[in-house]
Amino acid sequence: MDIDRFIAVNMPSWNRLGELTSRARRGIRNLQPGELDELVALYQRTSAHLSHARTAYRDPSLTMRLTTLVSNAGGVIYRGRSRPGAAIRDFFVWRFPAAVYQSGRFVAASAFLLLVPAVLMGAWLMQSDDALDVAIPEAAREAYLEEDFEDYYSSDSAANFATEVTINNIQVAFMAFAGGIILCIPTVLLLAFNGANVGIAGGAFGSVGELGKFFGLILPHGLLELTAVVIAGAAGLRLGWAIIAPGDRSRAESVGLEARRAVLIALGLVVAFVVAGFIEGFVTGRGVPTALRVGIGFVAEAAFVTWVVVQGRAATARGLTGDLGELDRGWDELAAARDRAWAS
Repeated sequence: MDIDRFIAVNMPSWNRLGELTSRARRGIRNLQPGELDELVALYQRTSAHLSHARTAYRDPSLTMRLTTLVSNAGGVIYRGRSRPGAAIRDFFVWRFPAAVYQSGRFVAASAFLLLVPAVLMGAWLMQSDDALDVAIPEAAREAYLEEDFEDYYSSDSAANFATEVTINNIQVAFMAFAGGIILCIPTVLLLAFNGANVGIAGGAFGSVGELGKFFGLILPHGLLELTAVVIAGAAGLRLGWAIIAPGDRSRAESVGLEARRAVLIALGLVVAFVVAGFIEGFVTGRGVPTALRVGIGFVAEAAFVTWVVVQGRAATARGLTGDLGELDRGWDELAAARDRAWAS
């Protein structure tokens, strides 16, 4: 067969291989199961064409084209799930935002459990001297308001302090979502307890007309930190609710799904806690003007919320739920297609 006829006969299959490869490189889920078999078969056939072209025609342009086709297709077929860069990208672009965005009702419930005790406790202490005396004895209150609360944020070097609070916040988040396994009760108590503690501090400052000082110290890191705690609590509530009301799944299946999603959320929140810890260690207590440090806190919070909402909505529209393995669906089928082709 001369080279012109060889090209004319095989061009459709080469074009088809290029099309399937291009779609697969954007995500293996873009191919149907039958197209996975077709991709592997065309890869094998084009590899044979490349070998034939090299020996029979010695045409550099044809050889280059077929080499590129075979190389690109082979990269898709063999890369599988092993690309760490793609896995990290998919986690932050799709998996984590999807898991948080689709936990909206539980995030709202978690925020309620944290913020309502904070507001009620703060308002109560601002109105009741007796309650304030019980929460913070009068003998210690002046030092707490004038020095201790603010000095806490500069009680160690910035790096050490940031590391300490980051580790502490991660531990709180872990308890918040792990507590959900006991019918949500530990998670509910933890959220309410932390909210009440925030309310005690706010109420103490509010009782002497110093709410501006309190918010100036708590907002820079607290916006992002408390948002992350709320999301961790939501993961715990969702896990507990899977036990209480598993729906149309078995209880074991429902808990398994939510446990995987909770782990995924916990991993993503580490980034939020690291950023919040950095702000708390290097900004909150380091002499930065109040307006600037509060502005930094709002920017960090806005960036986080925008990321979760925008990417979460996009992931939901794409059909993702935040399950650990869903973006890998298709690679198993591709591996099976490859095994079938090589065994035949």
